[in-house]
Amino acid sequence: MYTIDISLRGTPLGLSVQRKESADAEALYQQVLAAIKSGNPTILEMTCDREPDKKAAVLVNEITAVQLSDKSGGAGAGRAAGFFELGA
Repeated sequence: MYTIDISLRGTPLGLSVQRKESADAEALYQQVLAAIKSGNPTILEMTCDREPDKKAAVLVNEITAVQLSDKSGGAGAGRAAGFFELGA
């Protein structure tokens, strides 16, 4: 299972959606990146493979970061989801 975590401006809680396939997760990650780069204040709607009834709509210009991670095991297993900031 692959998780796409999205951080939103002004809120400590993020948004996470999951994809079963690597290609699907990468496609959603690229879709979010393209939406951020466009700079248009549009709405991005997402669904979750793990919870099919889960839906989320986000105003694109409120997204501050996006992260794609593999939650099925391997080197990243056991790590908490989130972002790491360098600097002070």
